[in-house]
Amino acid sequence: MARVIPTERFAAVVAAAAQVFITHGYQRAQIQDVADALGLGKGTLYGYARSKAALFAAAVRYADGHEPLPAPADLPVPAPADGETAQLVTTRLAAGISDLKLTHALAGPSTASAEPAELGGIVTDLYQRLAQHRTAIKLVDRCAPELPELAEVWFGAGRHAQVSALAEYLARHEHAGTLTLPGPAALVARTIIELCTLWAVHCHFDPAPTPTDADPIDDTAVAAMLATLIVRATTSEQTLAASAAPLAPHPPAS
Repeated sequence: MARVIPTERFAAVVAAAAQVFITHGYQRAQIQDVADALGLGKGTLYGYARSKAALFAAAVRYADGHEPLPAPADLPVPAPADGETAQLVTTRLAAGISDLKLTHALAGPSTASAEPAELGGIVTDLYQRLAQHRTAIKLVDRCAPELPELAEVWFGAGRHAQVSALAEYLARHEHAGTLTLPGPAALVARTIIELCTLWAVHCHFDPAPTPTDADPIDDTAVAAMLATLIVRATTSEQTLAASAAPLAPHPPAS
């Protein structure tokens, strides 16, 4: 008689696998670690994923809830084909970049003036998109150094493309006189992206203990704060005073 696998447990398997890989990295993480986190036997876990590679791929694919979980008939999930996880990350990066407010702003005329609200909107949009994919981003960032195909995508095309696009936007508007940068455009762009990533992703996985009465991170408030800091650091007082638009529009609810 075939063993019946409770399909509702697969979401817990994915969450536990994500936490184990984030904590230990890819090479040190073991299937037994995930089984222990769930209070399951190792053999039971193989009813959900056929290998460690399958667990990692499932965590990247499903942990943030952007794809429906597999049907019962599709369990256990198989190990990915060579390059499959890297291709998934590539596809998601391409889809995200094409729809960024930054991408649309760059598609406009190079002489267009940058209102403070535009830069604030770019920052809040970037933050929101990072937050929506925070678990997969943390997983890939933690484990890519140990997985060469993933490293090439993540540390090459992924991060470089974002920094380059934002640097181009900043340099364009510095040249037009609508922004005043506190440093080279590439350095300012990298700082903006790192700040957004720190708060949208990494702070949510900080292992340091926090007081039991500490408020959870409010993504809307943090995004607005970062946008305001960045706009004020790159916009002249005269431009800020002349603009009636808010500096940091709240991101829409996801």
